[in-house]
Amino acid sequence: MPPAIVDQEYWTMYFNGSLMKKGVGIGQVFILPLGVCMRYMVCIHFPSSNNVAEYEALINGLHIAIELGIRCLDVQGDSQLVIDQVMNESSYLNAKMAAYCREVR
Repeated sequence: MPPAIVDQEYWTMYFNGSLMKKGVGIGQVFILPLGVCMRYMVCIHFPSSNNVAEYEALINGLHIAIELGIRCLDVQGDSQLVIDQVMNESSYLNAKMAAYCREVR
């Protein structure tokens, strides 16, 4: 059987994490090359900060992308701190943030 042909067009993933009174919610929206949207939402049941929620959303989304076999992914998020840390444009606030950043990379 010949190997599957992998579509090299870019997918887009938007990620977001949110701290609420009753827990943490994270979500991702994937936009396929043809414009179709896929949405994922997860509730996290452990104490968290907003930055941890953002990292959890990003990491969860990257795991989904890997499972889907996505090879070209444009990642978008609203947390400038997380984006700057991942892109090496900002230092880490603590060891937990450094660990999350290593997991993303």
